[in-house]
Amino acid sequence: MPAVDDRQPSGRSLPHGRSLSFRSPWLRALLVLVLVVAADQLSKHAVNASIVQGEEQKLLPGVQLVNTRNNGVAFGFLPGSHVAVTIVIGLALVALLVYFALHSREKLIWLPTGMLIGGAVGNVADRIRDGAVTDFIKLPLGWPPFNVADMSITLGVLILFLVIDHARAARRTPAQPS
Repeated sequence: MPAVDDRQPSGRSLPHGRSLSFRSPWLRALLVLVLVVAADQLSKHAVNASIVQGEEQKLLPGVQLVNTRNNGVAFGFLPGSHVAVTIVIGLALVALLVYFALHSREKLIWLPTGMLIGGAVGNVADRIRDGAVTDFIKLPLGWPPFNVADMSITLGVLILFLVIDHARAARRTPAQPS
């Protein structure tokens, strides 16, 4: 009788012989998404609990903590237009998910995907709960206040462009013979 290997694979078994492991770009993106949403929501809760709306507190030279509400998208763009904001966010997320599904094997693509979706989810949670987004980091020179979700979205876009550029450059460069 042949020996049967009854050990479980390192990842969780899924239908069709696929496994879910930390190497999965989908799981990594989900983990980043959860971390971003948690950091965003915890920081907003801390600000709402400790700073009166409209009040400013000095954090570092040139950086202040404030408690403001934003009806627009990141950094106050498109203020007051809830329908336009919802459409813009929805279209951007659908495009990102389609791109990710088609390119999930690209190196590090999971990172900006998780950052972008996590940032969007963090701000959408505020819109659903409060009707506006809590912003609290204020830089000098008239820069609009922002939050952790906005930072994640901004860095996610930059990293996404770098990952896409790197992947295109790698496809253009033929592999060197060994």
